[in-house]
Amino acid sequence: MLSKVNTCVLQGLNGYNVGVETDISKGMPSFAIVGLPDVSIKESKERVRTAIKNSGFKFPVNKIIVNLAPANLRKEGSQIDLSIAVGILIATEDINYVDFSKTCFIGELSLDGKINRVDGALPMVISLKEAGMKKVIIPDGNKNECSMVDNIDIIPVDNLFELVKYLNDDIDISPCIFNKDIIEDEDSDKREDFSDIIGQRVLKRAVEVAAAGGHNILIIGPPGSSKTMIARRIPSILPSLTFEETLEITKIYSAAGLLKGAYLIKERPFRSPHHTISNISLIGGGRIPMPGEVSLAQYGVLFLDELPEFQKNALEVLRQPLEDGEVTISRVTATITYPSEFMLVASMNPCPCGYYGDPNHECTCSMKEINRYLGKISGPLLDRIDIHIEANPIKYDDLTNNNKEETSATIRERVNKARKIQIDRYSNEKNLYNANLSPKAVKKYCKLDKEGEELLKIAFNKFSLSARAYNKVLKVSRTIADLDNSENIKSCHIAEAIQYRSLDRKYWS
Repeated sequence: MLSKVNTCVLQGLNGYNVGVETDISKGMPSFAIVGLPDVSIKESKERVRTAIKNSGFKFPVNKIIVNLAPANLRKEGSQIDLSIAVGILIATEDINYVDFSKTCFIGELSLDGKINRVDGALPMVISLKEAGMKKVIIPDGNKNECSMVDNIDIIPVDNLFELVKYLNDDIDISPCIFNKDIIEDEDSDKREDFSDIIGQRVLKRAVEVAAAGGHNILIIGPPGSSKTMIARRIPSILPSLTFEETLEITKIYSAAGLLKGAYLIKERPFRSPHHTISNISLIGGGRIPMPGEVSLAQYGVLFLDELPEFQKNALEVLRQPLEDGEVTISRVTATITYPSEFMLVASMNPCPCGYYGDPNHECTCSMKEINRYLGKISGPLLDRIDIHIEANPIKYDDLTNNNKEETSATIRERVNKARKIQIDRYSNEKNLYNANLSPKAVKKYCKLDKEGEELLKIAFNKFSLSARAYNKVLKVSRTIADLDNSENIKSCHIAEAIQYRSLDRKYWS
C-alpha cells in the first residue's frame, strides 16, 4: 500500500515542505530511504522501526521504500522521523487514512516511541503556514515557541501511541492557543542598571545617543573606566521588543538550537563572544550553516571587548553584516542568508599596557608598539563605527559623592521618544532609525544651515574624514537633534557629533 504525508526541512530560517511517500510491497524484507537524505535521516530507519514496535504496533516484514520529495533537495535533520513512522502506520492501516495533504508532521522519535523536541520548529511552522498548511503535528516540547504562530492548528503530541489515537479520533488534543500577550518585558528589577555606574557623564551621553539612533559605538579607555559595565547595561535603555521582533529573534535561536531552557526571547539579546572566536562562529557557517554571533545579536547588542585582541580576519568579516544588516553564507548545497541587524558595541585599551594618555599612570609602551596595537583595527572597519568615545579614569570625588545617578528607566524614556520621532519620520522609508539611513536619505533628512555646513567642512578637512565618516557625522547629528526634540540640525548638534569622531585623529593619525 502507498501512503503520502508531509514534513519539513530547514535551510537557514526558511522551511521547505517535503513529501514523504511510503510504499510497502511484497518481497525480501528491506527498508530504504531515498531522496538525498543525510546521515541522521538514514539512521532514522532504526529509530522508526524500534519506536513502532515499542508503541504496541507491528512493524511490517516487507519491502519498504520511503521517498523524500522533491528528490533534488538535500534533506537534513531528525525531525523527519515522525513523518516516516506515520507513513508506515498509514500503509499498514494502523492509522485510518484521511486527507493529510494540508497536515505536516515534525518530530524526532526515541526508541520507546516518545516524540522529542527538535531545533528550528518555529521557523518551520511559520514557513509551513506561509505555504498553505492548515495543521502541524509537533513535539510537546516545542509547543510554547510554536504557539506564537496564529491561523494554523498546532497539535502538540508526547508520543507515537498518543498520536495514532488522535489521528484515529479516539482522543482529542486541543491546538496550541495563540497568545500575543505573553510577549512581555522581563522584570526590570532584575536588570543591570545605569544607576550603578558612577560618574562618566560624557560616556553615558554618547551611549544614549548611540542607543537612540541605533549607532555602532567604540569605547576607548584605560582599565577600570567602566567600559564593560556600561556596555552590559545598554540593553536596559533600548526600547522594548515588538511582537514581530520577538518572533524574528526566537526564530533564529530556535534554528540555532538555543531554546533548550527558554521558549521565547523576551529581551533584546546581548552577545559577548570571547576574542578567540573564529570567523565561522562570529559570522555563521559550518557544514550545516548555522547562525553566528552577528545573527544571534539580532535587534540587540554585539559586544566585542578588547577589540584589538580579536583575530584581524574575524574583524574584517564584520564589514558586510555591519553594512548590509544581513550575512550570506554560500555552500555547495545552498546559499543561506541570516539577518544581522545589531548594534555593535566595542571597547579597547588605548595601548597594550592600557595607560596611554592616562594622567594617573605612566604608559610603558613605545610608539611602535602602540601603532602596531591600534593597527589591528582597519580604517574601513573603523569607518563603519559611528561613534568613538573616550572613557576617562574615574576620580575619587566621583566615588565618594552622594549624588544619585540617572536610572536606565529615565534614559530609556528619552531614547523611546527619539526613536518614536524617527519611526514617524521614516514611515514611508525602508529604514526605521538614523543609523540605517542611505546616502540618498542622508541628503533628504540631514540638511544643515550655513553655520553647520561651515563647521562640518572645517572638521572634514582637519580630521581627514572619509565620505563614509562624513555621512556618519550627519546621521549622529540627526540623532542628537531628535534627542533635543529639534526638527532641524543645528550647529551645536554638529559640534557634538564631531566630538564623537575626534578619536580618529588622536589615535590613528
